[in-house]
Amino acid sequence: MIEREFIKEKSKHLKIKEYILSIIPRTAGMGKIVIEKTPLGERITVEAVRPSIIIGRGGRSITDITTTLRTKFGLENPQIEVRELVTPALNAAVMANKIAFELERFGTARFKAIGYKTLQNIMMSGALGAEIKIGGRGVPGQRAQSWRFSAGYMKKCGQVALEQVDKAVTNVNLHSGTVGVCVMIMPPSIKLPDRLTLKPIAQAVPQAVPVEAKK
Repeated sequence: MIEREFIKEKSKHLKIKEYILSIIPRTAGMGKIVIEKTPLGERITVEAVRPSIIIGRGGRSITDITTTLRTKFGLENPQIEVRELVTPALNAAVMANKIAFELERFGTARFKAIGYKTLQNIMMSGALGAEIKIGGRGVPGQRAQSWRFSAGYMKKCGQVALEQVDKAVTNVNLHSGTVGVCVMIMPPSIKLPDRLTLKPIAQAVPQAVPVEAKK
């Protein structure tokens, strides 16, 4: 019974995230959406590059979203908090949505330039490593329909890859077909267990020799 309730709750949270992403334009630079249960109700934290687009004029958009969460999803007291991202280039969700927006705007003919430019912006922001995958039926090519753009150092297995590597997946529907985008970023604040820090050796302080000992 506990497993069923857990799956039911997570499925509900996934539908809420999909609803929020569907009504907010990509120009807002959406980041992560975190849903937490508190004694006062559900707290929904939305990260974005442009919070004003999500909030709307006079908070009208937030009010409409809150009303829909109550009526459609049955949330008693949803509290929406919008946070502004300081370094959007280090957020995998923002970069994935940005690639999807540019693919919608320019098409897949320039997907290589979009991939390399996004990778360069991520690395210039201080990331230790990054990897971008663009694939699907909409990607042009005679042999491979999936391209990978990578730079730096990337952890793909272990506890570090599961908890500290920022990963986001999205897709965009084009006339040529559906294109999937996957972005993985290793932020500069990541703690690697195999990273060693060398401390300088403290120099020995010469001790004073008594006068009698010199004689």
